Amino acid sequence: MIFSKNINLLVIEDEDYDVHRIRKTIEPFKGQILIQDVVADGNAALELLEKKKRKYDVIIMDYQIVGGLSGERLITRIKEIYPSIQIIVVTKKTVNISDFDFANRLIEAGAMWYCTKYPGDIDEYIYQPTDFILSIFNAYEKKQLAEESLKTSHKLKLSIEDILKEKQIVGCSDTIQKMRMQIEKAAKQDATVIIYGASGTGKELVATHIHYLSKRKFEKFVVINGGSLPDDLIESELFGFERGSFTGANSTKAGLFEVADHGTIFLDEVGELPPSAQVKLLRVLQEGELDKIGRIDKVKVDVRIIAATNRDLHQAIEEKSFREDLFYRLNVVNIHVPTLKERREDIPLLLDYFLQQFCRKMNFPVPEIDKKALEYLVQYDWPGNVRQLQNVIQRLLFLSEGKIKPADVENAFGPKNAKPQKMTELWDENNLLPWKEIEKEMKRRYFSVVREKSKSDADAARILGLAPPNFYRMCKELGLK
Repeated sequence: MIFSKNINLLVIEDEDYDVHRIRKTIEPFKGQILIQDVVADGNAALELLEKKKRKYDVIIMDYQIVGGLSGERLITRIKEIYPSIQIIVVTKKTVNISDFDFANRLIEAGAMWYCTKYPGDIDEYIYQPTDFILSIFNAYEKKQLAEESLKTSHKLKLSIEDILKEKQIVGCSDTIQKMRMQIEKAAKQDATVIIYGASGTGKELVATHIHYLSKRKFEKFVVINGGSLPDDLIESELFGFERGSFTGANSTKAGLFEVADHGTIFLDEVGELPPSAQVKLLRVLQEGELDKIGRIDKVKVDVRIIAATNRDLHQAIEEKSFREDLFYRLNVVNIHVPTLKERREDIPLLLDYFLQQFCRKMNFPVPEIDKKALEYLVQYDWPGNVRQLQNVIQRLLFLSEGKIKPADVENAFGPKNAKPQKMTELWDENNLLPWKEIEKEMKRRYFSVVREKSKSDADAARILGLAPPNFYRMCKELGLK
């Protein structure tokens, strides 16, 4: 077994004779296994580790040494200082090699392997050479794997911090503070959550925080919009199908619930699901099983479901369009996302946040806001909520010149509140852009207006004359999702 780097040992042993035997045992590999330091007591070993822990890969330690710190207590302290370092324990012949309780105590404390010393009249080896050397190589490899795992976990943690920083819940109002507390509580549990709130309030943002603050944070977070999937495709998309189960099923497809196994599914607009999909969703919640099209046996999944709706599900139950038993399964933990007019004191904070965010992305200087313009924005009723506020801010950045004035705000609200916008206001004559960019801006503005005036994304798709999947895809392309 060859490694590209030397394996550096710290030996904790109070008998010079046994140190000599350790050196003799590893001598055939002296070019690869190096004893860097030898200490005779536990406290000295801890001091060395505190100063230069990265110097060592593996510790060889006697179980019983001089001083008040030895055995399992010393192992535990070492692992607190340097969790990834591996420890091999050598102990006197008086300990039975098959003493499982003793071995279990060592492993629980953090040791990787242990052996009993050869009798004192064998001065060439501390223990059977092949096993001893192999244990050192294995310990080194385990240490490398542990450090790679720590690096990966650290990177994932930083990535999650970046996601939550990018998707902040902005606000200091009482309703937002209460909602933050509910999110933290929901994240600590693994129960099903349903998020209530009007269109554009930020239900997906709440679901994102619940997932990335939960124990499932390193697993997948799959977002599904129940209103964006056609009725004839929704079951195959959610639950998958087997090859040959219907005409055109040329290969097996994993449904989104399988893709999200061990992670979280965010099911937006759950009230738009057709009855057949509701039945299968109920089975997932009750049994943790999927009814996959074309498959006889069930597929087990471990998925946390977070649902959201802007519909009155009680009314939907009365209208027989939503199953009552599914409602009770979903409604374990419920969180209400307030409308923007319920949290007007947060509007200045949201304005500043989005202005900073958009200006950074577009490389624009951050404009000032006239006091009366700010009052206008705070007093407006915001039927489209935070989503509408985002769109208005983007328009203001195009309309204003250095300072956002009341007239800019009125124009930003569109035809109802302002004069018809001239086409030439979409571009700067001194900085002409490709047609594709102008076309995209026109689409983005019109889609924004339609979404603000619609009850849901499914309603917006109907008004635009688009199939829900096409509408959903185009919104993503236009940066509106």
